[in-house]
Amino acid sequence: MNKKLWITLGIIIMIPVGYLGYLIYSFEYETQRLINYKPRLTTEVYDRNGEKIANLFSDEHRYYVSFENIPPRLIEALIAIEDTDFFEHHGVNPDAIFRAIIKDVSAGKLKEGASTITQQLVKNALLTRDKNFTRKFKEVLYAIRIEQELTKEQILERYLNEIYLGHGYYGIKTASDGYFHKQLKELTLKEMAMLVALPKGPNFYAPTKNYELSLGRANRIIERMLDLGWIDQETYDKATQERPNVYNDTLSKNSGPYIIDEVMRQLGNAFPDIRSGGYKIYTTIDMRLQEAGYKALQSGRNEILKRAEEAGELDQNMQTQLNGALMSMDPNTGEVLAMVGGYDYSVSPFNRVTQAKRQPGSAFKPFIYQVALDSGMSPASLVPDIARTYTYAGDDGEEKTWKPKNYKNEYKGMVTIRNALTYSRNLATINMVSDMGFGKVVEGLHRYGIVENLPPDLSIALGTIMLSPHDLAKYYTMFATGGIQTNPILIRQVITPKGETFRYENKRRQVNTREQTYLMTSILQDVVSFGTGTAARVAGVEIAGKTGTTNKNVDAWFIGYSPTVETVIWYGNDNNTPMRRSETGGRAAGQVFRYYYEDLFRIYPNTKRYFDRPNGVYSESRSADGNGTENFTDVSQTPDATQEQAPTTNEKLVF
Repeated sequence: MNKKLWITLGIIIMIPVGYLGYLIYSFEYETQRLINYKPRLTTEVYDRNGEKIANLFSDEHRYYVSFENIPPRLIEALIAIEDTDFFEHHGVNPDAIFRAIIKDVSAGKLKEGASTITQQLVKNALLTRDKNFTRKFKEVLYAIRIEQELTKEQILERYLNEIYLGHGYYGIKTASDGYFHKQLKELTLKEMAMLVALPKGPNFYAPTKNYELSLGRANRIIERMLDLGWIDQETYDKATQERPNVYNDTLSKNSGPYIIDEVMRQLGNAFPDIRSGGYKIYTTIDMRLQEAGYKALQSGRNEILKRAEEAGELDQNMQTQLNGALMSMDPNTGEVLAMVGGYDYSVSPFNRVTQAKRQPGSAFKPFIYQVALDSGMSPASLVPDIARTYTYAGDDGEEKTWKPKNYKNEYKGMVTIRNALTYSRNLATINMVSDMGFGKVVEGLHRYGIVENLPPDLSIALGTIMLSPHDLAKYYTMFATGGIQTNPILIRQVITPKGETFRYENKRRQVNTREQTYLMTSILQDVVSFGTGTAARVAGVEIAGKTGTTNKNVDAWFIGYSPTVETVIWYGNDNNTPMRRSETGGRAAGQVFRYYYEDLFRIYPNTKRYFDRPNGVYSESRSADGNGTENFTDVSQTPDATQEQAPTTNEKLVF
């Protein structure tokens, strides 16, 4: 034999040997994906009552279920139709393969499958769906390797979690929840058969697309179980006659998109795989109140547009730019109960609760007056409600003048602090800040944690600071809790697939005494009872709150609280153009507050309705002119007697 022939024979031998080596290498690399199975899992987000808000996933929507939680009857149905000899073979069924080869050779192409459950798992998880001899050969070798590494139960667990079952559902648990709204243990035999029928043609047999075809194939599976002796005739008759209810849900089930976006923003860094890690996220949101908040905000917007139309002033700018925001929370725990970032997420996903910075206007005044009360003044102290002209140096160095006015250009002379805030008198507030000293006011605001974006001049008295509704609500908790400032929290806990739990707690700090802040609550009750916030009154409930309307009616606010719930509402145009002059905080936002609280007390009728008065505060009569007196016994120098302890993290909102 000559040298050339030896070389040719060597090449002929090396090619299959090399290919076999490649396959052996690929066995170890590829099969590890099934041996150490870590599929992409859907993260589920829930409200405070366990109601699902949304599913978060990227490519594949999948819930995981362990083998011990899969009903045995479902396993039987699967094996009956897909691989009757599953527990006898070692990955492949030689008899079935031989029959398939004969048919394939006769047809001149791959026509008959004869795949075992193990082979189907390999094909779906590791290989393509191409029908060729190379792919089929790899499928067989991979299946044998998988059977060497995994038990039959482990293979079934992976198969039933990996397989695609139509409608975007991956895995048997996902499909059970999606198609039938049931846990696996709640399924009937007919429903189980409908699910295990799907791998053969997930889109063709999907019950949301072809219900009758789905029933027909399920009946054939049940008949196969009868033939095998795995069920009796009575069970067969009952199952084949059943016509289960099928649901055609969206995959995400996202009923709170503004909430979900905020959850993603808050958890994205800590959990970069949030869309595929299979977490369970429990929020503080109450979806019943979320829906009430959305309806209230939508109603308020519609009424603003209706009033403009009736006045002949409705234009395209208002129709496209008018928007709003609502956030409701338990001020004692900081738990956010509702967060509506706009009237329609599909139109604008921008969350105006957390992302919009707007001027609160007169809604900021209570902080100014609280500084005055803390400095020794009382609600009965007098301040000048008179016109003054202020001079200041402009950006060009020239002297300029500022002549602020009250909303209705009326001046009352000397008025009480109670009257000035109840009727939101601009001049009284500005004059009080001027007389107290700007630096003293800023120092007081710093004690309350209000530090950023403070304007450097007397306009601070008119609320020219830039705040989001979220931040304004945080600052207002000092009034609603009796001196404790509470950070709002949206997330209670995150549970990983391994059972690890990450709990989230809010931050609190004492910024004032209960007695001092109750004085402000009593004034803010007057705002609602007979001041600028009468539109927010709720029958049978004590409400304290404040309106806010910025220059040229660019922003309209109402922020208020009952004994256990605090809520902020804002309306304005997204492009910062003015609304109609009649759209004040009281009119535009105050009534929406009322709508929301009427729903709140309908949903939770046992919610606390009346404020508790601290022992250190007593009052004489108050009248609609705001000139009644309210006195305060100062015990702030005895902190042990007056400092209220922050509530514990497991304190619940009492509905």
